Amino acid sequence: MAKKVRKVLVVFARSLFVFIGAITGYEIAFVLISNKMWPWENVPHVIILYLLSVILFSLIGYMVTPLIVRVLGFIGLYLEKSMEGISWRDISVAIFGLVAGLFVANLAALPFTNLPGVGSYIAITLNIFLGYLGVRLFLSHKDEIASMWTSIGGLKSRFGKPKKEKYFHEELLETSQEGPSPKILDTSVIIDGRILDIAATGFVEGVFILPQFILNELQAIADSTDPLRRTKGRRGLDVIKELQRVRNVSVHIVGKSVNDLGVDSVDAGIVALAKDMGAKIVTTDYNLNKIAQIQGVEVLNVNELANALKPILLPGENVIVDLIREGKEPKQGVGYLDDGTMLVVEDGERYIGSRVEVTITSMLQTPAGRMAFGRVKREVKP
Repeated sequence: MAKKVRKVLVVFARSLFVFIGAITGYEIAFVLISNKMWPWENVPHVIILYLLSVILFSLIGYMVTPLIVRVLGFIGLYLEKSMEGISWRDISVAIFGLVAGLFVANLAALPFTNLPGVGSYIAITLNIFLGYLGVRLFLSHKDEIASMWTSIGGLKSRFGKPKKEKYFHEELLETSQEGPSPKILDTSVIIDGRILDIAATGFVEGVFILPQFILNELQAIADSTDPLRRTKGRRGLDVIKELQRVRNVSVHIVGKSVNDLGVDSVDAGIVALAKDMGAKIVTTDYNLNKIAQIQGVEVLNVNELANALKPILLPGENVIVDLIREGKEPKQGVGYLDDGTMLVVEDGERYIGSRVEVTITSMLQTPAGRMAFGRVKREVKP
């Protein structure tokens, strides 16, 4: 498919440059005849000049097309690599800064337009200098500019579009009555990413609500100077983009801020929005889980789902595990099963660093997950 598209683009580019070459040849022949630089002025010789010029420059356009396409491709790749670490927010702020700088530069250049000789040079210099200055100033204050636009958007949504918000709210309530209730995604579950796999398998469906303040928080994380936080934020934005492509779910962005909901934190805003819309909260945050349950909001915790899907080990079963560290009690060894379940082995301290076969003696369910206990049956040679 990519080869066919490339072939079509090359044919289109060649046709374009052949046409441009033909027009250029015609104009050059016209200039030669008009300035009497062509010695023969009778009609046959004039037609021959036009034909030769058009054909010559058309061939030049045909021959240079691959080179021009290759150069443009290299320029595109260079720009793409150069802009990999730049967010769309930075690009938009820089464009606004450039427009503001050029506007001021053209106003400042008006008194110099009538100066003979130097007026145009002063205007060009002002455009370059003030355009660059505008970009630098806007980028250095990008956080303040972003917060200003967020505040303006909040005022607009509060005073300018009440009917639209109400209609969207009623539409979601009708959807929840007809099918699965809407689910509000918090920052932790989006960054975690497992909700994308769960949705893709069809185990959850319906409407996913993404509050604007959660999207703003993700964008702030993605723009962080800390590389780890920046990676998490970008992963979260990628998860949202992929969720929008899943067939059995639809992602709706609700343009409400924390102030609109009358609370002072993101977690409280999620709980308030869930109560207002009759929605469930999808999260991996243990504290948010407890706070929401206390206030009577239903929570879908991805960690609890993962724990529930772990295979059940019965006392007497044998498993093979690598013991990697000491336990809290004397002579205990600790290892982890393939699904992440922690296995505490009695008298396993001397087998640390070895692979052993363990007989399960008991299981323990904790808020953090499931733990298994056992004793060494035999050492497994590699």
